[in-house]
Amino acid sequence: MNSARRQTALVVALLFIALGTVAIGSLGAPLITAVAQDYQVSLAASQWTLTITLLSGAVTVPLLGRLGSGHHRRAVVLVTLAVVVAGSVATVVPGPFALLLAGRAGQGVGLGLVSLMMAIARQHLGERAPGAIAMLSVASTVGIGVGYPVTGLLTQVGGVRVAYLVGLLTATAALVAAFVAIPRDQPSPARTPVDWLGTGLLSIGLIAVLLVTSETDLWTHQPAVAAALLAGGIVVLAGWVAVERRVRRPLVDVTALRHPAVARANLIMFVAGVGMYLLFSLITRYVQTPPRAGYGYGLTELEAGLVLVPFSVLGFVAGRVVPRLRERVRPLRMLAASGVVVAVAGGLFAGTRTLGVAWPIVAMSVLGFAVGGFSATMPEAILAVTPTEETAAAMSVNQIVRAVGFSIGSAVSGLLLAAYTPAGRFTPADPGFTAAAWIAAGLAVVSVALASVRVRPARLQRV
Repeated sequence: MNSARRQTALVVALLFIALGTVAIGSLGAPLITAVAQDYQVSLAASQWTLTITLLSGAVTVPLLGRLGSGHHRRAVVLVTLAVVVAGSVATVVPGPFALLLAGRAGQGVGLGLVSLMMAIARQHLGERAPGAIAMLSVASTVGIGVGYPVTGLLTQVGGVRVAYLVGLLTATAALVAAFVAIPRDQPSPARTPVDWLGTGLLSIGLIAVLLVTSETDLWTHQPAVAAALLAGGIVVLAGWVAVERRVRRPLVDVTALRHPAVARANLIMFVAGVGMYLLFSLITRYVQTPPRAGYGYGLTELEAGLVLVPFSVLGFVAGRVVPRLRERVRPLRMLAASGVVVAVAGGLFAGTRTLGVAWPIVAMSVLGFAVGGFSATMPEAILAVTPTEETAAAMSVNQIVRAVGFSIGSAVSGLLLAAYTPAGRFTPADPGFTAAAWIAAGLAVVSVALASVRVRPARLQRV
């Protein structure tokens, strides 16, 4: 096989692995109700099939990013995918609810693979690396909508375990693809120590922050406890930063994160991430609300999954278009333009959602293009000032920032709608969706402002 064909095979394999692991991680969302019925647990308990996957991913993303920065990328990818396969088996075989949760935690480990896919692309694809990295970043976000319709259909036809079987088949295929296509590791000149103290502190801090931001009921019923947990998580993360500045081989090079370009990109991703997921949550909830509430369209799980298809399609379109503009448009301008598109999507949903089900779908599609634009541009903004050997670590931090922003966006959505829910009613009043949509648009405008402020230019190196 010649070099061009090997590169093409590698690009296909990397995209399939990234898209597959993200889709597997998001399987819990459309299955929450079905899991509660099949395993005879509450909806709150069933929600943990999604929460535990996100927490597992948050813990392993930085560790895999560091391990993948050395001379063992292929080995780390193969071992991680083996864990995902084992977790997928646990979701399919008959067993107690605890076994399902353990399996979902194992599947969540795969969420950290996207940054490794980027590092492999940057190392082996030469001129094709920027486009491949952009598409990998897009797959890590808009890919969540790929499996929703299929999962909803399989759940209706064969039940929860049949739907999870798709995850097992996908994980197995990803493991085979990685074994065949990813080049072998170069011999390591020396053993690289792992910063286990930093790993532990970062894991504890992230779990506290993500857990408290994902539990909307905690903020509603026990705000003091929620605030204490959030404060504790922030304190632990501050301690982690202090540790990382002193160890010889840190889990994450926090000094590099302070580079103006990197810090600015991550701040923009955080603010925009809150707004994007806030709007995403609003639209998906609105279209599934029964019309007897006075609004909404009462879509089934399968129909709601189909709403996400144009979200993913437009996201991948943006992922193809944005890299072609990289020589003519600076990354910050692309981030600002993507923020404008998010604001447009928020305005569309706020003003047109009652005119027919097509309009929320239009807003979701516009949002998908914006998410794809952010995802495709972010690697260019960060990797331009990042050494090649630090690719996985730098992008893993951006993944964490994105995950925290999305988690907070989901929590803000729940809290805002809860504030607009009258006493004795199960559903919020319709004006709550309008207010929340404009807040999402406002956050997008803030991200535009952050991307538009002029700072002293730094010397950049292309990906």
